Amino acid sequence: MADFNAIAKQFTDFYYATFDSKRDALQSLYRPHSMLTWEGSPIQGDTAISTKLVELPFAKVVHKVTTLDAQPSSPSVASLLVIVTGLLLVDDSPNPLQFSQVFQLIPDGGTYYVLNDIFRLNYGA
Repeated sequence: MADFNAIAKQFTDFYYATFDSKRDALQSLYRPHSMLTWEGSPIQGDTAISTKLVELPFAKVVHKVTTLDAQPSSPSVASLLVIVTGLLLVDDSPNPLQFSQVFQLIPDGGTYYVLNDIFRLNYGA
């Protein structure tokens, strides 16, 4: 397997830069059988996931990744499990939100797509 940490870094750099600038372009990273769980609500399919991300109730967002961990997720397929934590700056708010996100990446013709994606905000205790 290629350097899975480098693949995870390249993927997350692209994902968050795209999310922060042009959310509708993320649809190409998902497939009809992909699933996103956003704050406990499951959404299946590339079109439904893209719609959810585009319709989120903020105009401006910036992701600041603080941790990134990756590991192979299958002994037979070059898939990856990527776990991210960080800060989310929304609509120029001075108070960032903590978030965590888990991606399961599956190889597809020299690139990867997102099979599973779990996103959570940490609202504190």
